[in-house]
Amino acid sequence: MDKNQEKRSFVFGVAVDDYNFTDREQETHQLCRNFEEGINTILISQRRWGKTSLVKKVMRMVDVEKVLVVYVDMFPCRTEYDFYNAFAAALLVQTASKKELWMESAREFVARLVPRISISPEPNSEISLSLGITPSTYKPEEILGLPEIIAEKKGKRIVVCIDEFQQIGEFADSLSVQKRLRSVWQHQQRTNYCLFGSKKHLMTSLFGLRSKPFYQFGQMMYLSKIPIEAWVHYIQSHFNERNRHISRELATKLCMAVEQQSSYVQQLASLLIGILSPGEDATEQHLRMALDSLLDASTPLFKQQIAMLTGYQMNFLRAIFDGHSSDFGEREVRERFNLGSPSNIPRLKSALLERDLIELDGRNVFISDPLFKRWMEERGWADESDE
Repeated sequence: MDKNQEKRSFVFGVAVDDYNFTDREQETHQLCRNFEEGINTILISQRRWGKTSLVKKVMRMVDVEKVLVVYVDMFPCRTEYDFYNAFAAALLVQTASKKELWMESAREFVARLVPRISISPEPNSEISLSLGITPSTYKPEEILGLPEIIAEKKGKRIVVCIDEFQQIGEFADSLSVQKRLRSVWQHQQRTNYCLFGSKKHLMTSLFGLRSKPFYQFGQMMYLSKIPIEAWVHYIQSHFNERNRHISRELATKLCMAVEQQSSYVQQLASLLIGILSPGEDATEQHLRMALDSLLDASTPLFKQQIAMLTGYQMNFLRAIFDGHSSDFGEREVRERFNLGSPSNIPRLKSALLERDLIELDGRNVFISDPLFKRWMEERGWADESDE
């Protein structure tokens, strides 16, 4: 367990450990089975629903004598070769044991490079590996085939977990890059992949469309919300451990206030427990104070988000808040909310999707962030009317 997390009742904004992890028993079992049996997995959910925490929990559970799990964060990658460098560096560092010589291990698999390895003297610190892979030094297929080579040499299966995989859609000539990855990875026998990301609509597009290279690449796993019952037990037990108390009813209201969104449940619970003194019971007033604090902290970000919207985009949000989800193209709705011509509707959806303000469920549109939704209802529209 991470010692820093162990001291905190509720953790948010980062992947959590077992103490701060709740529910997901079925998903954990399925993902662990996929890792050990060599099944590619596509993990899809709304933002902040705990995908990274789930993957990292399973990474700690697999039998290391049989399976090596590698975690790659694709978020900083802006080009194809940014990804190859991150991909290779993660593989070389995370599949080597501390008994091995890092430099020699790296050179064994990337012989034409002079890798630079930085190791902090602090215990349990991360190792930084810089490879400088470029089109002139390595072909993409050589880097993409690296996990299979390492797996064969070590006599183990390798699972490569790639976070924020939707970034591949931002690369120049993205379709060609996707085809390259698929053409190499689909033939590997000792390596399988877990691909996941924070933008559901982009991940669904990458893996759910027949026209895309990654269609049917692996098992699609859709995370649902953690049930309120599981949250209530988790919240009450953590409050009790800190000699604070919260009723089942109030814990339920806490979850419902942020629509069971994992990160916000943790954050709101953290604010609430911080208000209480030892031995004190949480009240409705305490919960309102905690919620106001959460809204206060989020106000600058939400104001910035809506300040960047056009008039048409704000009107589209108004229509959603008024209860519309799929009938934006109808003349009455367009005229009432001033949405422009029918051809403007797809552009409005695309722009708000790109800004992570809405999500799609089939033809239906909804607000993706429950806290933004509450902030708009309680403060955002009021600020608009005051201007």
